[in-house]
Amino acid sequence: MIDPNVKEQLSGYRQSIDNIDAALVHMLAERFRCTKAVGVLKATHDLPPADPAREEYQISRLRRLAKDASLDPDFAEKFLNFIITEVIRHHEAIAAEHGSTQHTA
Repeated sequence: MIDPNVKEQLSGYRQSIDNIDAALVHMLAERFRCTKAVGVLKATHDLPPADPAREEYQISRLRRLAKDASLDPDFAEKFLNFIITEVIRHHEAIAAEHGSTQHTA
């Protein structure tokens, strides 16, 4: 049997985790709303779906932020790369819908 104090403390931590997860989902949804707008703008102006220089800058920036926040920079980079891959996939689909002639390199 779990000590009632431990059970209460565990429940409190889990509630915080649940709240953070909900916030992350909403933040990701907002991020993807913005990147969709970027994809439409790129497709409208026949720009390539991927921007390697921007991606490199963002990875470097996120690694610094992660380090400052005591988060593993390698994990942060993997997470951002996952998001970037998804964003590029969306941008390619948007470009195809708009009949763009640009392709990723």
